[in-house]
Amino acid sequence: MTVTVPGGGTVTGGPAPAGGAGRRRGLRLPRASTTPGQLRLIRAGLVIVCLGWGALAALMVGQHASAAADATSTSEPLSLDAQQMYQSLADADVTVSTGYLYGRVPPAAERQRYQRDIAVATADLKAVTAASSGSAGLGGSLSALSAGLPIYAGYVQDGDIYSSLGYPAGGSFIEVASEEMHLTLLPAARSVYAREHARLATASAQATGLPLAVVTLAAGLAVGFFLYRSQRWLSRRTHRMLNIGLLLASVAGVAALAWLVVALVGGRADLLRPTGHGSGPAETLAQADIAGLQARGDETLNLISRSGNTGGFQQDFRTAQSQLSTLLASAGAQSAASADGPVRPAGQDASAWFAVNRRAQALDAIYAYPAETRLVIGSGPDAAGTLFGRLEGDLGAAIQADQAVFAASAAAGSGAFTGLEAGVAVLALAMAAGCAWGLSQRLAEYR
Repeated sequence: MTVTVPGGGTVTGGPAPAGGAGRRRGLRLPRASTTPGQLRLIRAGLVIVCLGWGALAALMVGQHASAAADATSTSEPLSLDAQQMYQSLADADVTVSTGYLYGRVPPAAERQRYQRDIAVATADLKAVTAASSGSAGLGGSLSALSAGLPIYAGYVQDGDIYSSLGYPAGGSFIEVASEEMHLTLLPAARSVYAREHARLATASAQATGLPLAVVTLAAGLAVGFFLYRSQRWLSRRTHRMLNIGLLLASVAGVAALAWLVVALVGGRADLLRPTGHGSGPAETLAQADIAGLQARGDETLNLISRSGNTGGFQQDFRTAQSQLSTLLASAGAQSAASADGPVRPAGQDASAWFAVNRRAQALDAIYAYPAETRLVIGSGPDAAGTLFGRLEGDLGAAIQADQAVFAASAAAGSGAFTGLEAGVAVLALAMAAGCAWGLSQRLAEYR
């Protein structure tokens, strides 16, 4: 092609580009700025966020389900074993002290009760030791219990032998046995129980925790908003109102979120109920039972020692009495079922027992030991032993009622997560597949 320029000259060149192709070759647009490029970016982004959210949701559900199962099937039974071990040891001490007051030959029922307490404590100790193997926090306490139980039983046996022969040294052995119980065994058992109860509280807190659940639900809503905006953008670009793939992904996302919300709300409510109305009141009642056993032990040891007003057992009794009254009031406030059931008569029996003990202390002050002994271990309806036995029965019934609440509610709470982890993962995969398929259909139209 020849072009005339000013001054008469000419310039010869090649043919002119047709249709502006040269301009297109000289200014190539980035692929991401084209509709197919944007579709690819949106498809990749939706697949990644759907799969990422599915992984987060599955992780959250797995943690909650694992913690709920641990609280129900592991931590709660171990906490119950540790609590029962503590109560059995305390009851054994009281039973031995009471049996000594009957004379050279204590009733067979008292001996059988002591043997049953030791057998239960030994079995619970084995269960906790087996489940807590390798736990540095419990090693010292468990070792103290394993070594101290035979020592305690040996002192009791020596006391029984001397008492059966009519030697007053029997009472000294019983006092030494009680000292071993209160200085070694009960503190160690208390440490084990506190540790196991703390594990139960931790598992329950993890099963009902909100932070990760809230983050997961918020992320799910963000994924839903991303899906919505993608469909709006696609509708404006393609002038089509509906994309089947994105619609299916949205439906799967809504189903996953709805399932999560229902399971979390229902499961959390069920798992909070056993803590507030099951294990919590049961733990308070167990402490009340232990305080009652402590008071009963002080009551009988005061007789064995013949301490009169100079001894410390009466002061210890009053301290335990105050603790028992406070714990009974607290247990009644914690659990409506317990307050309306056995806790109320337990409080009445405790008040009657305290009144009888005041009479016994008055007899103790004037050294009227035979009358005091009859009042403390007698079988009449107004005897301290009878009233304490009724109190023990009421507390045992209240503890069983609260443990039943825990078992039923914890099982329901744990069951709320059944199948949810796998279900959320499958729905997240369906979301990702729906996004990939739906946008791939649009991309195919540009080829």
